[in-house]
Amino acid sequence: MNSPIRRLTLALLIGFCLLLVNVTYIQALATDRYRDDPRNARVQLARSERERGLILDRNDVVLANSEAQAGAGTFVRTYPFGGLLGHPVGFSSLLFGDRGLEQAYANDLRSKQDLTISNVIAGVLGNDLHPENIRLTIDVALQQAASEALAGQIGAVVAMDPSTGAILAYVSSPGFDPSVLVGATAGPAGDALDADPDEPLRDRVANELYPPGSIFKIITAAAALEFGEMTADSTFANPASLALPGSESTISNADGRPCGSGIEVTLARGFISSCNTTFAQAAMEIGAGALKSQAENFGFGVEIPFTFPVIPSSFSPVDLSDDLPALAQSAIGQRDVRVTPLHMALMAAGIANRGQIMVPYLVADIVDGDGKVISSTEPTVWRRAVNEATAAILLELMVQTVDSGTGTNARIDGIRVAGKTGTAENPGQPPHAWFVGFAPADQPTIAIAVIVEFGGVQGDEASGGRTAAPIAKETLERWLKP
Repeated sequence: MNSPIRRLTLALLIGFCLLLVNVTYIQALATDRYRDDPRNARVQLARSERERGLILDRNDVVLANSEAQAGAGTFVRTYPFGGLLGHPVGFSSLLFGDRGLEQAYANDLRSKQDLTISNVIAGVLGNDLHPENIRLTIDVALQQAASEALAGQIGAVVAMDPSTGAILAYVSSPGFDPSVLVGATAGPAGDALDADPDEPLRDRVANELYPPGSIFKIITAAAALEFGEMTADSTFANPASLALPGSESTISNADGRPCGSGIEVTLARGFISSCNTTFAQAAMEIGAGALKSQAENFGFGVEIPFTFPVIPSSFSPVDLSDDLPALAQSAIGQRDVRVTPLHMALMAAGIANRGQIMVPYLVADIVDGDGKVISSTEPTVWRRAVNEATAAILLELMVQTVDSGTGTNARIDGIRVAGKTGTAENPGQPPHAWFVGFAPADQPTIAIAVIVEFGGVQGDEASGGRTAAPIAKETLERWLKP
């Protein structure tokens, strides 16, 4: 065999081997990826022929259903509440695949009635091949109330049962109607949602980070009580503007005035009136290590165990031990501090639950077609944020904040509400308005976090007390006074 023929034979052999490796990879290793790709026409046909289970709210109100198409032998997913629950429920789309709970619980929701040998055998043996249903912890009436209170402003409202971690409301605004991603116009509808500058597909509850502003003072106060050997009656100087050491920077209170009329102010008064100068001093006194440790106890820098991925909240990317101005700014929820609304609801819930934060969850039960509960979520402790004594002190401070401090717009007649406001500055833009809290204070059944991005309709005039607290009040009232 001459040299050219030998080289040609070798090249053909190598090509054949590469082809064999590629076919083996596709058939054996990548089979799931190609099978489950929503662009696979066979997958689309198979999915449309299989019924999906119901998604129900906590009171068995139907949030997602499969409707049989007469004479077609196929099913179409429907969402009776449109955009009200787009983010938590998600969608099951032939074009875009699954998202939200539709994705997380796809194996439970899908019918097992196909023609695979294993399922045929399972059916012969008497196994139930019908799709399972999932019952959520969300209360659709509360979800509606929270959405209406937010009134179309960009932001989020998340409410939960502090004693269990069950999510009661999960509102990310603007939302989207999953129904438009299911039908014949799904392609153009998806393009329109992607192009919308308000980013309606972004989950602002779990996947958007914001500076928390003064709601972070809950953590700073906790650090002072737990690490700084301080009490609610510990006193600090009371200037209208605090010069930060080693810097030309200053920290001032929101109204530009001292925190009351005295030359000194207590930690309690500083909390109730949300005085920046008080908490800047407290943080510089207890030190960066104590504040960072307390933030970590609340779950900063830690992945939150949840149905969906949650961006971890962050305290500071650097050690602030030698940077007192940065430490003081971080103590009031500015500088590099960033949080998600879901995490801030967990922070409030931890105070309500005597210092323990529960693992948040959205699905209460998986139910078969006959209504029998197959499995249920058991409440689980995630972490201890503070001891019970500290939680009790913070609870009373939060009650006083709503009774007579910056959170009076969250007051509800006949019910003790605990809360904290926050107005997070954004250089060159209006502030974010925050409120976190819980009620009834003595036996909390609901904890809440509210954020209105860039002041909402109030713009530069927005504040946590003026803008976010009324939204929290309306939502809490719907739960406590249905």
